Amino acid sequence: MILAGDVGGTKANLGLFEEKNGKLSQVTMKRFSSQAYPGLETIMLEFLRDEAKGAKVTAASFGIAGPIVNNTVKATNLPWVVDGGLLAKELGIGRVRLLNDLEAAAYGVGVMEPNDLETLHAGTNVTDANRVVIAAGTGLGEGILFWDGKHHVPIATEGGHADFAPATDQQADLWKFLRKSNANVSVELILAGKGFKRLHEFLDPSVRHDFDDPSVDAAPGITQRGLAGTCPVCAKTIELFCEIYGAEAGNMAVRAVARGGIYVTGGIAVKILPKLKDGRFVAAVRNKEKMGAFLEKIPIRVVLNEHCPLIGAAYVAWKVL
Repeated sequence: MILAGDVGGTKANLGLFEEKNGKLSQVTMKRFSSQAYPGLETIMLEFLRDEAKGAKVTAASFGIAGPIVNNTVKATNLPWVVDGGLLAKELGIGRVRLLNDLEAAAYGVGVMEPNDLETLHAGTNVTDANRVVIAAGTGLGEGILFWDGKHHVPIATEGGHADFAPATDQQADLWKFLRKSNANVSVELILAGKGFKRLHEFLDPSVRHDFDDPSVDAAPGITQRGLAGTCPVCAKTIELFCEIYGAEAGNMAVRAVARGGIYVTGGIAVKILPKLKDGRFVAAVRNKEKMGAFLEKIPIRVVLNEHCPLIGAAYVAWKVL
């Protein structure tokens, strides 16, 4: 039995998988609130107690938001240190492979089914070329699928913590607005769940909704009102988010020469899909000096399957570990 996990600052999805007819098949899956637990080991043991039904885990892999060093990670948005060696001892197996969460998502992209993908821009399909993966969620993750001549090799990055590069006068004003309260204006400061509130307050601080309650996540309310058209400021917030999201995806594609495609994963993309499809995101991808014609040929796809990183981690335990 294969144990896999997709662990972020808000949620941790754990699943059990097995091989059936040469394919990976999910046996069970459960979602946990990451911040309610002192560490991944506690979640893992609770999951196995409740879900494994006595089955023996033979391989395991976890995708975790943060840089993996020597199979250990200090989680980016959690007060956790996760050690793959200690998890392996707890499970009684030779090794537990830890992956950066976008590395896991990149592996997952490679095994998605056609109905797991929504095409924003068809471009020109090139299979033997680099790809990039970008995922806005609790934080912003970025990964590369490097074509080594025979296979796509996922490469983890921490590109979400790079500096935000304004592309318009409005975005330059946004940078100044954010700089007043932040020593560094990273792109993740905008392209993550908490970024919706920051954008909304930048556009019109007089429209408060439930922003005065710090216990309330503003993102769901903003996206719901924006998509429904009941709040013009919320609608503009999502539009600005999509423009900056597209620009950053284009930056990744240029840096990685990603002729094989841009893959947008993460929970936010699925929630704001109608706005991603209105052309604003795609236009921002292509708006690069001298690179417009090159970027126009790159396919852009949204991964609809929110368990893509979990499936990617399971695939690593199955085939790569």
